[in-house]
Amino acid sequence: MGGNNGKEEVAFRVSVTKEEVVAAVLPIQDHRLPFSNLDLLLPPVDVGVFFCYNNNNNTTLSFGSMVESLKNALAQALVSYYVFAGEVVQNSMGEPEILCNNRGVDFVEAEADVHLHHLNLYNPDESIEGKLVPKKKHGILAVQVTSLKCGGIIVACTFDHRIADAHSANMFLVSWAEIARPMKPTTAAQPCFRHSLLIPRRPLCIQPSLDAMYVSLPPPSHQLEPNNFNSLISRIYYTTADQLSHMQSLASSSDPIKNRTKLESFTAFLWKMVAMATSSSSSSEKMLVAKMGVVVDGRKRLKEGTMDDYFGNVLSIPFGGKAVEELVEKPLSWVAEEVHKFLETALTEEHFLGLIDWVEEHRPSPALARIYCGNTMDVGPALVVSCGQRFPESKVDFGWGKPVLGSYHFHWGGDAGYVMPMPSPKKNGDWVVYMHLLKPHIHFIESMANHVFKPFTWDYLNH
Repeated sequence: MGGNNGKEEVAFRVSVTKEEVVAAVLPIQDHRLPFSNLDLLLPPVDVGVFFCYNNNNNTTLSFGSMVESLKNALAQALVSYYVFAGEVVQNSMGEPEILCNNRGVDFVEAEADVHLHHLNLYNPDESIEGKLVPKKKHGILAVQVTSLKCGGIIVACTFDHRIADAHSANMFLVSWAEIARPMKPTTAAQPCFRHSLLIPRRPLCIQPSLDAMYVSLPPPSHQLEPNNFNSLISRIYYTTADQLSHMQSLASSSDPIKNRTKLESFTAFLWKMVAMATSSSSSSEKMLVAKMGVVVDGRKRLKEGTMDDYFGNVLSIPFGGKAVEELVEKPLSWVAEEVHKFLETALTEEHFLGLIDWVEEHRPSPALARIYCGNTMDVGPALVVSCGQRFPESKVDFGWGKPVLGSYHFHWGGDAGYVMPMPSPKKNGDWVVYMHLLKPHIHFIESMANHVFKPFTWDYLNH
């Protein structure tokens, strides 16, 4: 295990030993798959995900044999998940679509001169970014497998968010892992690419409230450009089940009948903390507004057809904006009520059908969730919470044991914050929280809420 608990920085080098392209094991007919209207709401950003595996003394597998197993299973998985082996191109209207041509997935093998339990995962900017999660240079998906000094390995992927949301990526990861374990029964579903499930209605029926949630942009502007008035940094914390229960109790205290969910309570607490951080550091005489959004998966809301296995984006990001000082002064229960109000606007089938229609009305102009626009010092902070409670960490077993830790890594280019709470691998009700926020907000939260957000260390997992 080593003496370092993963909190202190340990400098290490990563050397790429091999690069190749893995294509689907079966040829496919070249064809184009248009983006669905909900895919068109995503900007061109990449999402990373990584899994850490201990050196399992029960296995005789060498790193080379593990890599071969991963590549062979990937080549088979790409038969069903053929979009990941394609490329994004433009159609005649200038909109993106998928060229399903089996160009393959860039696959990198690497080695790092560091022990797994010496990795400072509390600070993924230093330990993960640009080292252990690949930069996607071509195609839609990139994979990197890194061997460590201790015999452990890290399997990491980067994928184009326009092609897959977390639900879709999770389906792929579980399927890939199951194919790598041919002796185990297969439970992973086959992906559904029927974009006809998300076609607009005729005539279009659009709620005016959607204009407050989404904005149509001129073509050059949909590339997210950070304002850089303060840099965003990433951290990984854990929050105990006791703290989550206490948070939920405080958030529900105004009306016990309206019991707030843990996600609503967590979101309200974070919204309040960011408002406090903004209030304490701002010298502006203008009224600053803090915006908070929550990602909603629409699969359970859409009744027509089966959406559980649908591959693509089925997301909406409702949000609320409140004056910073109001968020600071009001109790957590009031803030949680505000979270509940804006969240429930997106929890209906009509909302998602209307959103599909809204995109149709604005095509071919690109569109974007409004919460991703206008996070400036003069306006106020914006952040989005994406619930990762269905993160299938324990199912991503490629044949040498379950990962000791897995996490998404969303080091994107915008200047709105992003937070994803995931279940702890300890399976005790704790959460592992990936946080990508403005540096002063991170520092404020660590000083004022260090009893809630505790830096992730390997000691935490081992006790």
